[in-house]
Amino acid sequence: MKIEAVVFDMDGVLIDAKDWHYHALNRALEHFGYTISRADHLSTFDGLPTRKKLEMLSQERGLPRGLHEFLNQLKQKYTTDQVHTSCHPIFVHEYALSNLKARGYKLGLASNSVRNSVELMMEKSALEPYLDVMLSNEDVKKPKPDPDMYLTATRMLGVDPANTLVVEDNENGIKAARDAGCHLLVVQSVYDVQLDRILDAIARVEGQA
Repeated sequence: MKIEAVVFDMDGVLIDAKDWHYHALNRALEHFGYTISRADHLSTFDGLPTRKKLEMLSQERGLPRGLHEFLNQLKQKYTTDQVHTSCHPIFVHEYALSNLKARGYKLGLASNSVRNSVELMMEKSALEPYLDVMLSNEDVKKPKPDPDMYLTATRMLGVDPANTLVVEDNENGIKAARDAGCHLLVVQSVYDVQLDRILDAIARVEGQA
């Protein structure tokens, strides 16, 4: 078993943006008297696309579906504002991705965020030059927890899922990676994404062959 590619989730893995999305959506929802509690965010909503979150709020709390498009656009605006003020390069990530690239690994990003957020965050974090593939929830038919995103990423990278290590942090992404047949490195925060940890995970996978 040889790992040929490493595919990263974005929010909570390469970008410390979980709270940005949480606060941006609540800021939009508050205009209409709705909020998502921190407990519900962590247990249910974290890692899902905004449109899926809005659909869940309609089903569970009666949020009018006619507001979805406006709320989605407003949430994206608030997120973009936050990215411009808070997103910046993290040295350990630049070091990890540049070294992995130099060692011959193919690198990808697979995020449940919209494409504009993916491109902006990768630009602001200075990680875009190292990535061979960048996927958003707009690039697949079914976002995470469906495996479609990781299957698409591996296909575009020209590798088998069994030869791919995925770096993830939440249950929706973990399920997607497992169902796609990829290997996993689960991290708790962006500061766990370090070259040594990734190389150790690759060594463990290859040592199981």
